[in-house]
Amino acid sequence: MAGRIRDEDIAAVREKVRIDEVVSSYVTLRNAGGGSQKGLCPFHDEKSPSFHVTPGRGFFHCFGCQEGGDVFTFLMKIDGLSFSEAVERMADRYGVQLRRDESGTDDRPKGPQRRRLIEANAVAAEFYAAQLATAEALAARQFLDQRGFDQQAALTFGNGFAPRDGDALWRHLSARKFTSEEAIAAGLVAMGRSLYDRFRGRLLWPIRDATGDTIGFGARRIFDDDKIEAKYLNTPETAIYKKSHVLYGIDLARREIARSSQAVIVEGYTDVMACHLAGVGTAVATCGTAFGDDHAQVLRRFLDDHEQFRSEVVFTFDGDAAGQNAALKTFARDQRFVSQTYVAVAPEGMDPCELRIKEGDAAVRELIATRRPLYRFVLENVVGRYDLDRADSRIDAMRAGAQLVASIRDKSKVDAFARELAGMVGVDMEQARAEVRRAAARGPASTTPRERPGVQPTPEAAPPRAKLPDLRDPRFSIERETLKLVLQHPIAIGRTTADIGVNDFSHPTYRAVWELIAAAGGTVAGQGDAGWVSRVQDASTDPAVSSAVSALAVEPIPATRDVDAWYVAHYVHRLQELTALRRIDEVKSRLQRTNPVEQAADYNKMFGELAALEQHRRMLREKIVSAGA
Repeated sequence: MAGRIRDEDIAAVREKVRIDEVVSSYVTLRNAGGGSQKGLCPFHDEKSPSFHVTPGRGFFHCFGCQEGGDVFTFLMKIDGLSFSEAVERMADRYGVQLRRDESGTDDRPKGPQRRRLIEANAVAAEFYAAQLATAEALAARQFLDQRGFDQQAALTFGNGFAPRDGDALWRHLSARKFTSEEAIAAGLVAMGRSLYDRFRGRLLWPIRDATGDTIGFGARRIFDDDKIEAKYLNTPETAIYKKSHVLYGIDLARREIARSSQAVIVEGYTDVMACHLAGVGTAVATCGTAFGDDHAQVLRRFLDDHEQFRSEVVFTFDGDAAGQNAALKTFARDQRFVSQTYVAVAPEGMDPCELRIKEGDAAVRELIATRRPLYRFVLENVVGRYDLDRADSRIDAMRAGAQLVASIRDKSKVDAFARELAGMVGVDMEQARAEVRRAAARGPASTTPRERPGVQPTPEAAPPRAKLPDLRDPRFSIERETLKLVLQHPIAIGRTTADIGVNDFSHPTYRAVWELIAAAGGTVAGQGDAGWVSRVQDASTDPAVSSAVSALAVEPIPATRDVDAWYVAHYVHRLQELTALRRIDEVKSRLQRTNPVEQAADYNKMFGELAALEQHRRMLREKIVSAGA
């Protein structure tokens, strides 16, 4: 199928898509009033939610980073899709059949399409799951059984088995019309002397994204003669699988994470299974890599992790030296979360899977319920490294502990933590406080580079363009509200805008937005056309103007009554009144600079113009009062 997708099919997809349904697979959204929803932005790190979605208009906008647009824009940015791929994904989801214009150029990216990679992984997951029931997979079933996972658990988590035959999966994929290029790009097949299955002879866990699509696999070694020594293999980096962004179990956990405002971070696939089966439905794990900043950002979107809505993140660590080191590393990067961070350490160094086998489901729930603040766990481990029977070691322990206390995010708790430190070390409270103050004063070293002898200073950059006024400056509030009405309620505004022109907008950005609206056919063209605002935005070549369109399309309208013709007229007439007032000021200024004797004709002409403008302004004021009433 060559050519570009037909415009009418794109419009049909846009009509059916619910942007809030799509976005909520990536971000926990809460009601923001005025028909809008909000959450933490998935495109930048923030402490409070500034990301708004307005389902009624099919638009999103972040008032923090200024990203915005329709559902296709969202998918293109968050998943790295092309426009046609985003349309195809939504068409598949909402049951719209797409056709392509044979005469147009094919706008799809070269190489395997993302959709085909998703489909290949789905076919592989189905194939592997079926293979788990074969005689060859006995060792895989025994592995699961020994860890307390029955057939129903395997079905829930999609466990499978990769046959030891080197190309069984590849033959299956080939029979389903997948090409070798697609199978390799999906991370399922590799090329040696010939094509071979990447995970042959291993127990498998499908790794799914938040929407439930299988994007990769984790594979566990179960045969002693497996030529690959690594206990676990994971899908390599692909167009759809980025290990720094992937959390195993997020598809099952995301709703419970949003509901309970808690996330539990465990270390492996079996730990996730054990937690969920024991009733801890918020457990997730990284896939073959340490928990990093990107993982934290993914998790925060589902936690709704911000200042006004505190959540909690619970890390599970072993009690051994490796677990303590992991806790220290986590604490050092604790600033990633607004949430309170905790640690849960099982007795005898057991992980959640082992704990469930030995002591049952209740013990796993108890492990999470008895979590301890991460700072306290780390502080105890740091202090515990010193011989507190010696005076010099007590000083060293206090200094090390003070450095941790000084780094605690919530400064209101520093004094209480200093008291705990004093009790642990066995020193005077004031002595501990003083050491914490000294640690805080030292702070991080300056990163500002010093000038070096003999190095020529960098030439001054060209002066920047004059900075435009803030779009939210009260001087432009009527322009902003009018444009919001035009973009959000083109039916209500109707032909009321017929008397509005580009000169009614004094802010350059708002003037540019109006020009885009006029070029797109005005409000009449926007009535009943779900894609009209998207076309307005797409026509912009200035990122600032494009961002303004998305913001104006989603920002709530401060209406205390229905947005009807009278409400619209109130703003339109106020906009025209401001234009009249600006024109009056201009004419008055010219009158003051004109000699009424030497330039009598010009003076009289301007005086008549001023009288007409004043009469026009009074008429507009009467209309404003009438519309407001």
